[in-house]
Amino acid sequence: MTTDVWLPYAADEIEGLPPAAEAGLNYRYWDGGPDFPADPADCVFYVVPYLKGAETSVRPLPGMTSVRAVQTLTAGIDHVQAGLKYLAPGVQLCNAKGVHEASTAELALALVLASLRGIPRFVQGQRQEEWRSGFYPALADKSVLIVGYGSIGSAIEDRLAPFECARVARVARSARATERGPVHPLAELPALLPGADVVILSTPLTDTTRGLVNADFLARMKDGALLVNVARGPVVDTKALLAELESGRITAALDVTDPEPLPAGHPLWHAPGVLISPHVGGSTSAFLPRAKRLLAAQLTRHVAGKPLGNVVLTTGSRPTG
Repeated sequence: MTTDVWLPYAADEIEGLPPAAEAGLNYRYWDGGPDFPADPADCVFYVVPYLKGAETSVRPLPGMTSVRAVQTLTAGIDHVQAGLKYLAPGVQLCNAKGVHEASTAELALALVLASLRGIPRFVQGQRQEEWRSGFYPALADKSVLIVGYGSIGSAIEDRLAPFECARVARVARSARATERGPVHPLAELPALLPGADVVILSTPLTDTTRGLVNADFLARMKDGALLVNVARGPVVDTKALLAELESGRITAALDVTDPEPLPAGHPLWHAPGVLISPHVGGSTSAFLPRAKRLLAAQLTRHVAGKPLGNVVLTTGSRPTG
């Protein structure tokens, strides 16, 4: 008896996949197109197409009555959560830990450096043939606060290490110790914000973090501080952020926004002191090789009957991460 695995890439393009005939699998290619490759009821392992949106991601789930694992290619799982109610108890949802850390951390650092060193101003000056010299803030000697200290937050700190920061503080859902120092719980965040020159958001979007960066959060940031968001747009209250940006008290660099994509005419486009990139934290040449290695490893575990990696929740039980 064979069972179906839905992949967003052709199976022969993924090195290390278990041989279909030996493993009793049918590899079905589906990248989010209008037609399903087979009956969803026969799918046991569903790899969610990358960057196709929530509606596409969950569309086959109501018919996947035999599925045992759902694998995202994103660090966050918010785009599939609405479809979990259709799944039987015991289905494992796995994220793409290990795939996006390098790319997202690179962009976080790029946004910090570009914002502090005035790169957008230089680009505008080049277009207008203006020599905009002067003194600009450096990352050296700054205090950095990373809000969301999972694998991406840790990778961001890896890349901050050579830049002679005065201090790096870490915040996650709960306290723990690391080789670099303590990770503070969310409850201590209000006390940490006033001391940070740069606040980097790399937290997942959950009920707890939705709207976390509200008017009170922003008011606690010091004058002249920089807010960098490589997490999810709804972590930040856009209206509250706009008020702070328009006052000139803080600046921001945003890879994600709420709403997203940011529509033409939205005031955030032209708010003072903001740098916007179009949600490209994970969309680099580093993505595909790491994504394919993850899929090969996960399906090898699946065929061997071994526990899957990156399990963030199992339907019918509490989240594990």
